[in-house]
Amino acid sequence: MFCPECKSMMFPMEGVLTCKRCGYSGKSKSKASTKIVTKMHEEKEMMVITEDTATLPKTKAECPKCGHNEAFFVLRQTRASDEPETRIYRCVKCSASWREY
Repeated sequence: MFCPECKSMMFPMEGVLTCKRCGYSGKSKSKASTKIVTKMHEEKEMMVITEDTATLPKTKAECPKCGHNEAFFVLRQTRASDEPETRIYRCVKCSASWREY
């Protein structure tokens, strides 16, 4: 069910397979029936959490900006997969961010 001219997919229109790209029309060579199924999905409400640092783990790390000794942290693979991940810290007190490679 591909167009012999441009090789794109052909769709049944009024009982004849027609190419939407180049306009080629022709009968199907196969005996299989053609059936188009369209499914409608209902929209679902999605909640987006922008910045909830309460779920991040905490560790003892000194903030270079304010000197506080507690920070949230997250691990990210910022370089090649054969290199160690980067630890990104955010101070609990002043929200300053820094990274440790």
